[in-house]
Amino acid sequence: MRRTIAAATARTEAESPAQPERLRTEFAFELPRGYVDESGTVHRSGVMRLATARDELIPLRDDRVRENSAYLSVVLIARVLTRLGTIEDVHPGVVEDLFASDLAFLQDFYRRINAEGHTRAAVTCPACRENFAVDLAGGGRLGES
Repeated sequence: MRRTIAAATARTEAESPAQPERLRTEFAFELPRGYVDESGTVHRSGVMRLATARDELIPLRDDRVRENSAYLSVVLIARVLTRLGTIEDVHPGVVEDLFASDLAFLQDFYRRINAEGHTRAAVTCPACRENFAVDLAGGGRLGES
């Protein structure tokens, strides 16, 4: 009897489909310049999560977005940033105080992880014309070696 149960278990495990790949929902990044808080501390590293339908719908009811549609990206980015340096409560006021280059970086990062599912960008070396991929989440800042 034990052999039958063991054989059935082994057969079931062998026939079961492979474990599905886990969906990556959070992506680390490093800002080109960094957010400077009230005490002068610079926060460059952070984490952005995938957006939900709710994340994209709720800002449309925000009065600031209704008055100025450009404010949509500020509210949306604030909703999906789970951490910026040591700041865990990222709100629109924090995003408003980012340098323009950092906001542009986060907007592109948002688009990449939500539309494309990764943080890689295809680039071409201007010197040798070689094509390769660069991970924009990277550990170093652009322009640094």
